[in-house]
Amino acid sequence: MIKVIIQKLTPHARTPERMTSLAAGYDLYSSNAEIIEIPPASMKVIPTGIALSLPAGYEAQIRPRSGLASQYQIGILNSPGTIDADYRGEIKVILFNFGERIFTVKPYSRIAQMIFTRHETIEFEERIKLDQTERDKGGFGHTDQDKA
Repeated sequence: MIKVIIQKLTPHARTPERMTSLAAGYDLYSSNAEIIEIPPASMKVIPTGIALSLPAGYEAQIRPRSGLASQYQIGILNSPGTIDADYRGEIKVILFNFGERIFTVKPYSRIAQMIFTRHETIEFEERIKLDQTERDKGGFGHTDQDKA
């Protein structure tokens, strides 16, 4: 278990919650005091009213909620969003309405989920040529092609 320090920045902020004991994601809540409407084919930046202090070597990923996607066609631009360990500002979520109806974000709405992941620090070593693999430079659907 890791310890994450949370700061509530607004009176409407709620601490993220896991909805079941084995859930990987912690639901993020909106901290808006008024209703926010997102028209079709539009986006809004939704405040959560919280800031985090993560341990070094960790990030928080902001991901869509499957229920919002399947029921209302609401997704997150830049998904997954990354909260770095040195960021101390408010977490905000860029919701996009892919649907055909106005989507309403009420105060305290569950708008996204946050997953915590460990990451490594990388040291790059430049080479003139890379080692070859079976896949080599194949990309963008290379395994879907007929191999006659």
